[in-house]
Amino acid sequence: MDATAINGSGDARSAASITLEDIGKTYPDGTVAVGDFSLEVRAGELTVLIGPSGCGKSTILRMINRLIEPTHGRILIDGQNVLERDPVELRRHIGYVIQNVGLFPHQNIRTNVGTVPKLLGWNAKRIGQRADELLDLVGLDPARYAKRYPHELSGGQRQRVGVARALAADPLVLLMDEPFSAVDPIARGRLQEEFLRLQAAVRKTIVLVTHDIDEAVRLGDRIAVLAEGGRLLQYAPPAELLAKPDSTAVGDFVGADRGIRRLAVTPLRQAMVSGATDAAKSGIPTVDAEGTLYDALAAMLASDATEVVVVENGKNVGVVTRTSIFAVPEAEATV
Repeated sequence: MDATAINGSGDARSAASITLEDIGKTYPDGTVAVGDFSLEVRAGELTVLIGPSGCGKSTILRMINRLIEPTHGRILIDGQNVLERDPVELRRHIGYVIQNVGLFPHQNIRTNVGTVPKLLGWNAKRIGQRADELLDLVGLDPARYAKRYPHELSGGQRQRVGVARALAADPLVLLMDEPFSAVDPIARGRLQEEFLRLQAAVRKTIVLVTHDIDEAVRLGDRIAVLAEGGRLLQYAPPAELLAKPDSTAVGDFVGADRGIRRLAVTPLRQAMVSGATDAAKSGIPTVDAEGTLYDALAAMLASDATEVVVVENGKNVGVVTRTSIFAVPEAEATV
């Protein structure tokens, strides 16, 4: 693996845990952006910070890579206090993706992606190979896009380049601040799908800020709901958050339609019953075993059926009915 680890030891880890211990930020005029905030982000997981405007989520993100210096507290990456590191050197080992990408307009795409490896002293051949590898990984053919300039790309394509650039030095941690909000809804959905595919391949530790609960539910392994002043209201996997909000404030924030969202993050297997039917002969719709309760319900509604056959590796392994979907207890709706 190409990256030097966050501690400079050069080991081959691909992800690292993040521990925030009572971090806070108070500005000279007395404004408290974040009070005392603590959170544990597991290595290889994507944690979403979400909450209303002014709740400190972007401030927390920027304290992790020290674009904003915390007033107090500790920030640990794999147990090492980053506040004891040189901040410029630290940022070269933490990927950072922002809303408007921030590509250099006078540099072509390959050069943009290779920015951090160049700062780390990689040779030109290695930088070019890494840039092309990552462009391919984010779905941009290097032969077609590497020599283009940012103004020649769509917003969604530029955002993909931003993700590729953030991954170029193979960081242990990736920070993302509203990364998809500047593109249109259709492009955003496609980017989210591509990003899920990418995360399944690279398994980085990611902290992502968004104001969109649907995006948080779709992308996050865990979601942290914040209130004003950086107060943590709840930290849980999406299905648990939707099924069991800790407070009225959390319930109001995730929305009255959280039951539908819960179906979209609850594994299909939790409602599966035995007795698989031959779907081909009966005309019953099929759903892949790795799908969700929402997938099953959508297939039923589309064909006016009351059940679906669950298929795994080409074999019928069970049945999900409308009754079994709505019989899944909320307490079991976890991922």
